[in-house]
Amino acid sequence: MSETVASVNNLTSGYFGQTVLENVSFDVHRGEIFIILGGSGCGKSTLLKHMIGLYKPYSGNVLIMGEDISAAGEQDFKNLVKYFGVMYQNGALFGSMNVLENLRLPLEIYTALPKELMNEICISKLSLVGLETSYNLMPSELSGGMKKRAAIARAMVLDPDILFLDEPGAGLDPITSAELDNLILTLSRKTGITFIVVSHELDSIFTIADRVIMLDKSVKGIIAEGSPEELKNNSQNPLVQNFFNRIAASAKE
Repeated sequence: MSETVASVNNLTSGYFGQTVLENVSFDVHRGEIFIILGGSGCGKSTLLKHMIGLYKPYSGNVLIMGEDISAAGEQDFKNLVKYFGVMYQNGALFGSMNVLENLRLPLEIYTALPKELMNEICISKLSLVGLETSYNLMPSELSGGMKKRAAIARAMVLDPDILFLDEPGAGLDPITSAELDNLILTLSRKTGITFIVVSHELDSIFTIADRVIMLDKSVKGIIAEGSPEELKNNSQNPLVQNFFNRIAASAKE
């Protein structure tokens, strides 16, 4: 039985008294690439923000490496943050810092390492994403794909067990998006990091996912779980069939 590194248990959440997710439960296992998918407004981003401790649920909880991030106080949260890294949809690089300085920031906040060692760690992570010669560039000098790669490298500087990626292919052309998918697969094989990815891009999902859950706003929760192939070929839920058949239709055109 694979080790569970993240667990969502009967999570109910929403905004201003309006429920978005209701009694959502699932586990994520070490080393897998796990995708949270679904249509617009289904709660994908809301779920991600609960999993990284930005939101508190109405009820239920989220465990990261067995620790309840939903109820974590300031010090406990700071300890839990070391277990995971986050790549936000727009990269979230600080425009006033060069690439190296962006990567070094988490190390400065969470460690007391010498600056020279911090720099070595940052360069090693940049080399994993193919940006080792771009450390002195400013974010404004990076292409969209390079920004995503730099953001992934920054998310890895504390050697996390889990990487959360929020719509990694958003805003990228198809070739650059496919290159990013290949990078995710390579990093998964090289590092053993568990990836939890929010996405609605079916080409990417079929390329990288080991397992997916599909959310739907009509039920405020999960309507399907399994591999992309299982859901596409075997699901009897018409909502799931409609979602996955769109890739089959586009592939024939």
